[in-house]
Amino acid sequence: MQETHVQLDCTIDLEDAESDGALQRALSSGLLEQVVSRTVQAVHIQQPVTLSLLITDDAEIQALNKQYRQQDKPTDVLSFPLLDEPLVDAPADQLWQTPEETGDMDRQQGKGAHQAFISPEDVPTNLGDIVISWPTVTRQAEQAGHQAAYELLYLLSHGTLHLVGYDDQTEAGYQVMVHLQESIMQEIDWNTLSR
Repeated sequence: MQETHVQLDCTIDLEDAESDGALQRALSSGLLEQVVSRTVQAVHIQQPVTLSLLITDDAEIQALNKQYRQQDKPTDVLSFPLLDEPLVDAPADQLWQTPEETGDMDRQQGKGAHQAFISPEDVPTNLGDIVISWPTVTRQAEQAGHQAAYELLYLLSHGTLHLVGYDDQTEAGYQVMVHLQESIMQEIDWNTLSR
């Protein structure tokens, strides 16, 4: 399988991030890019892509969750797709819906909507943004009994699947996403974390 070109722009907005050994190992391992690349390959995306990742704290992700999802609580991962329609080819019950499909007349008619952004052919497709809460990652990893790096990469794959069009709001979408994420995690070269 040919490797998909992925550009991942990662920003860390955490106090004491430099002294967090688990986070620093995950960041320097090259596994973040590997997970994104394997995720887009797994869903048959072949064009070059770019996305941004923000690793932050519970307070910041709670503020974003409240602003964009009207849920005033921290969460583990948020995804903000820039695409106007899913990039993947999958059954409709596994994908997020466009305004036309949901009947959102305001967005269909351009009220409060944005103009579609079309990337030039020689520029990677910008998938959007992913935000992950590192404190939630470490809590969930401890509860599940695995490394924080595993949890971070699992959530990064999950967020990437959302950016390309998958949605876990239906049982079918949830099952497909979990299967893809678990398959991708089995392909990872975990030895790079100890180098």
